[in-house]
Amino acid sequence: MTDHSTSGFSRRGLLAAFAATAVVAAPTCSNAFGLLRGAGDVRRIRMYSGRTGESIDTIYWIEGKYVPEALNEITYFMRDWRSDQTKDIDPRTIDIAAAAHRLLDVSEPYMLLSGYRTAQTNAMLRSKSRRVAQNSLHMKAQAADLRLRSRSVSQMYRAASACEAGGVGKYSRSNFVHMDCGPIRTWGS
Repeated sequence: MTDHSTSGFSRRGLLAAFAATAVVAAPTCSNAFGLLRGAGDVRRIRMYSGRTGESIDTIYWIEGKYVPEALNEITYFMRDWRSDQTKDIDPRTIDIAAAAHRLLDVSEPYMLLSGYRTAQTNAMLRSKSRRVAQNSLHMKAQAADLRLRSRSVSQMYRAASACEAGGVGKYSRSNFVHMDCGPIRTWGS
C-alpha cells in the first residue's frame, strides 16, 4: 500500500514524519466534552495482539481527515484471527479507544483481545460463555475488547465512559474493557 515517490520517500512516511511533529505540538483539550474529549487534531492508536504477535502504532487522523492507509492497517490488525477474515473497522470505535487512551495518560499500547469477529467465531464464543452477545457489534466491526497492564479495568471503564459515546462494558474477572460505537450504554461488574 505504500506509494513510493521518485525521491525515495513514501506518502505514508511523510505523513508519519508530519504526524510525529504534530503530536508534540498538538494542544490538549482535557475539558472538552463528547466523543473525542482530548483527541486533538492528530489521533493515534497503539495496540498489540498476544494472539498474532503483531503490533500497530499509527496516526489514523490528521487535521479533520482519516488516513485511509492507516484505517486499512487497523482493519487488518483487528481482523478475526481465527479465520483471518477482515471487515472495515468503524473509525468511531477507534476514536473512542484513542480518546480513552489519551484520558488515561499512558504510553503503553492496548492489548487487543477481540476486534472484528465473524458470525462463526461469535457463535463459537457464545457457546462457551453466556456473556457473548448473540448480535455482538464485534460482527459489525464496531467493537473492541481491550486491556492495559498499567491501568485497572475500573480506570479504563471510567475513561471510556467519560467519552460519552457508544457502549462500555467492564469485565473485571476477565480483565478487559469492551468499547463500541453503538448506542450509549454501560454494563459490567
